[in-house]
Amino acid sequence: MSAREMPFRILVLCTGNSARSQIAEALFATRGAGRVQAASAGSRPAARVNPYAVEVLAAHGIPWEGRTPQHVDTFAGQRFDLVVTVCDNARDACPYFPGAAAQVHWGLPDPADEATPEAARRAFAATYDALAARVDAVLALPLASLDADALRERAQAVHAVGAAS
Repeated sequence: MSAREMPFRILVLCTGNSARSQIAEALFATRGAGRVQAASAGSRPAARVNPYAVEVLAAHGIPWEGRTPQHVDTFAGQRFDLVVTVCDNARDACPYFPGAAAQVHWGLPDPADEATPEAARRAFAATYDALAARVDAVLALPLASLDADALRERAQAVHAVGAAS
């Protein structure tokens, strides 16, 4: 398989790899199936994926049970076309991922910070919607033809547009 035929590889990073990064990985993996290969990891992985993340994904037809948060070191030495940090702590802990051709930051509030189940469900739904819009916008890009600088610029712009809406 030539490099051109290889799937576009995306790694999503967050601190706990239990909520935002899991949702983004699921979206990239399902919506980009056959075109992209997605993974996620955390700088301090949680013991389990947040049940509200699994719930919101299931509500959108994406089965995600049985997943385990992974440490970013799991992917050391691997090459990714795009690395996305989705929380400020992960951006600070992983300001540069050595295997990234392009790296961007989509800072989003942690939906797991909500105190009640109702508020958490609303926050996870909002996080899902925000990430789905960004993932769809990235997947609409001509990924195979963008160089690293253009990819970084356009993938970061996706977040700026999403944050403004």
